[in-house]
Amino acid sequence: MTLDAIQTAAANAGLLTLGALHEDGKTIVLFGTGPEFWAAFSASPEHLDGEKHPIDRWSKSIVGGLAQTFSGTCQFPSDGPPYPPFIRWALDSGQFFQSPVGMMVHPDVGLMISLRGALILPREIPLPQQDTPSPCLTCHAPCTSACPVEALSAETGYNVVACHAFLDTEDGAECMARGCIARRACPHSAKSGRTDAQSDLHMRSFHP
Repeated sequence: MTLDAIQTAAANAGLLTLGALHEDGKTIVLFGTGPEFWAAFSASPEHLDGEKHPIDRWSKSIVGGLAQTFSGTCQFPSDGPPYPPFIRWALDSGQFFQSPVGMMVHPDVGLMISLRGALILPREIPLPQQDTPSPCLTCHAPCTSACPVEALSAETGYNVVACHAFLDTEDGAECMARGCIARRACPHSAKSGRTDAQSDLHMRSFHP
């Protein structure tokens, strides 16, 4: 079993492998959405059946299948409480970094991070050495001035009240339809392949 094999199987199912790490003799592989996600998900029964939480249900089906294929177990951000430490895993993988607006950033998807699940293998498999620098080191940080209500900051935290209040206004309609303007301002976010339809679904889940 190799990480390449896991990455290929995940990509064929519509998920992007965003990071991997060793912990307590195990290997944890983190999956998220990427350019192939929307086509795979939008054709799935979970998207078409009209029931609640379609992305969570789809993710559990896909990552659960990967766990069976590779003789592992799986965990999901929605499991809990207590909730699995996805943020710590992500940062410990060396592929995620804190951005100037507080949210994590990833070189392959920018601020459009949507972790869908983790494959947990009962042993360590070889992983490539991670020496990727934060993409923010060479960026002029347009994300820091994009939010009209300055709701996002690594220094002061996330102002949930201001964000949600803005989303309820006419000016906030674009964020609801196309996704958070600060996330979209990140130059690396374009590589995520996120469509407006996907952003609309995420935003309606975030702010019904």
